[in-house]
Amino acid sequence: MTPVDVKKSLAGGRVGFLGSFPDPSLLPITHLPEIAFAGRSNVGKSSAINKLLNVKKAARVSGTPGRTQSVNLFLVEKRLVFADLPGYGFARVPIEVKERWKGLVEGYLGGRDALKLVVVLVDARHEVQNSDAELIWGLRQARLPIRVLATKSDKLKRSQRKKHWAALRRGFKLKPHELIGFSSSDGLGVEDAWASFDAAARGELVDEG
Repeated sequence: MTPVDVKKSLAGGRVGFLGSFPDPSLLPITHLPEIAFAGRSNVGKSSAINKLLNVKKAARVSGTPGRTQSVNLFLVEKRLVFADLPGYGFARVPIEVKERWKGLVEGYLGGRDALKLVVVLVDARHEVQNSDAELIWGLRQARLPIRVLATKSDKLKRSQRKKHWAALRRGFKLKPHELIGFSSSDGLGVEDAWASFDAAARGELVDEG
């Protein structure tokens, strides 16, 4: 599988929005491999999804943490599904809403047979965050394959990038290929990410922890 053709848009039929689902019991069965995207609120998840799909407005980009409150599904070229999961962390929302999100995400991750890969997005500029580490540990326990996208890597000096990436790999106990330096601005890491999606869609990725 290769990145979606940049000349094709959401309206062009290459990417379709399947819906926004606030309850895991409402999620449709697509019979297609699914790639889930998870990350702290405002880590740049929506921008990353849009960059990977080469469209401007598939996933809604917002400066307000916690904007995504449901599982949003996108059909990619009728052969793959992207699942945009609610963000976690410092979203300014009531505790009961956070608990509902937690149940939604856990319900999706624990009960989605089509799930082939979970992409965890972290900010390349920051040290390891406990909430990210807890998620990655939980995914390991569930034997789910993961990739970590170190977003906003373009905001680091080129001389600093490898140092920051290496620190994240150590902190999360990742193998070298499990972390991908990524930028939604200049496309860094897009091809490497899609190589992982391709392998996952073929069923070639297994838990590597």
